[in-house]
Amino acid sequence: MPPSLNVLLRSRSLKLRLVVPDLGAPQLEKPIGWVHSSDLEDPTPFLDAGQLLLTDGTQFPVDAGSVTTTTDPATQRQAPEGPHGQGYEEYVRRLVDHGIAGLGFATQVIHGTLPRGLEEACRQQGLPLLEVPDRTPFIAIIRMVADYLAREEHARAEWSLQAQRAISRAALRPDGLTSILGELERQLHSWVALYDAAGNYVRMPRNRPVPSNIAGEVTQRVRDALHLGTRSASHLDIGGQAVTLQTLGRKGNLRGALILGAIEPLDPARTDIVNSVIGLASLALEQARSLDTARRHLRSGVFEQLLAGSTDVAVRTARQVWGQLPREPLLVTASRQEIPAPNLLEALELLADDHHGAVFYALRGELLIVLAGPAHQDKVLELLRRHGAVCGISAETGMSSLPNALEEANRALRHAVELDRAVVGFSELSEGGMLGLLKGAAAGPVARGLLQPLIAHDAAEHTELLETIREWFANNCVWDKTARSLGVHRHTLRNRIDAAGRILGLNLDRIGDRLELFAAVQFLEE
Repeated sequence: MPPSLNVLLRSRSLKLRLVVPDLGAPQLEKPIGWVHSSDLEDPTPFLDAGQLLLTDGTQFPVDAGSVTTTTDPATQRQAPEGPHGQGYEEYVRRLVDHGIAGLGFATQVIHGTLPRGLEEACRQQGLPLLEVPDRTPFIAIIRMVADYLAREEHARAEWSLQAQRAISRAALRPDGLTSILGELERQLHSWVALYDAAGNYVRMPRNRPVPSNIAGEVTQRVRDALHLGTRSASHLDIGGQAVTLQTLGRKGNLRGALILGAIEPLDPARTDIVNSVIGLASLALEQARSLDTARRHLRSGVFEQLLAGSTDVAVRTARQVWGQLPREPLLVTASRQEIPAPNLLEALELLADDHHGAVFYALRGELLIVLAGPAHQDKVLELLRRHGAVCGISAETGMSSLPNALEEANRALRHAVELDRAVVGFSELSEGGMLGLLKGAAAGPVARGLLQPLIAHDAAEHTELLETIREWFANNCVWDKTARSLGVHRHTLRNRIDAAGRILGLNLDRIGDRLELFAAVQFLEE
């Protein structure tokens, strides 16, 4: 750390006296960036915040009782005799507003003692005030601070060099990434956390965990950053802790995020260390990228083998890479994204890894296919929904019936897209039998087109032929029951049905035409 006022006060050679505030005040420990001397009424345009200002008070009027007693003509200076400047309060206020660390006032040069008004103004406005005796030249104070800053800079450079070497040695260990993050935590005296591409916390055996009271919010911030899909660095305040979040990887293909917590503001040396670790971590994660691509191609090949019925070959191949394939019964999920979400495949890879092959996924054209047992299906759907995917799910099946299950999943997916729903199961379609499947094939517009002549006739002639047809089907096409329900004669009902058939070009005495009209009426009501 740079020197502070306490460092200068402890120096016996400088013989400085603390006037304001009392010993132990916190502002005495604030770092001093530099020392500047000036007798200007307003020196602030030439000062930076955090500096110590030295003055001999030439800009202030001299009280008769405080005139210097120096008798050496060579060192005696002519003091101003009347009011000079805007007064002590205004002078001190400008220094405080500018962020000056303290004021050193030389006595026995122009003023024999500290002006009482200056001391009162510093005390009221909280500006540290030091008395500099006449035998302490300003250059001695400046030189002490300069030497201290030089030593501190040298120590920081030496620390940076040693820390870089430690990080490099950690990178050469078998568990390179884990060792790098552990070394970074040790060097910065903070906690360091790594999150994978899906925003899940990666536990490191030698690292301190994320504090439990902020773990949930940290995870959410990480997932939000990863969802954007761009490289970014954020400095956050979470639960009163300063947290730095850095995403890892390339734009559109992020590999994870690095979190630094409970950390002091980063100086250039610490920033260099963090940047080195980010570079090494990104390199380690990118090296796995080509392997991930090869694995995905292999997954697609295994899935095609399963569809072709070469189950034994697919199982042997999968066993060597992933350990196993999901056990029967299976659910096939077909998924599509309108806007591809970054890191979905990485998240699925991690999910499959976590369950040791009980979840399997593969890309097939524009579709993402996932195989899982009922016990793991909820986790699959939760992950897909989190990434904005639309899903269709087959009925439970075995490996031998995988082609049929894939077709069921595709049908359900098409239905989900048409109805603007996130998830549709094939069971919802099959519960309606053949009509249910036709609903999934967007039969509504076709039904409206077939019935449009009848709808137009009712509107133009003020008839109720369509309503008569509905009631007829509701009574299983029984003439007497339908006539009683409508309150008309049986022959009137028959004439209405025949008229509807002629308008639609259907012979309703034939079962085929009757079923076609029945289906159209059902779909028109959907």
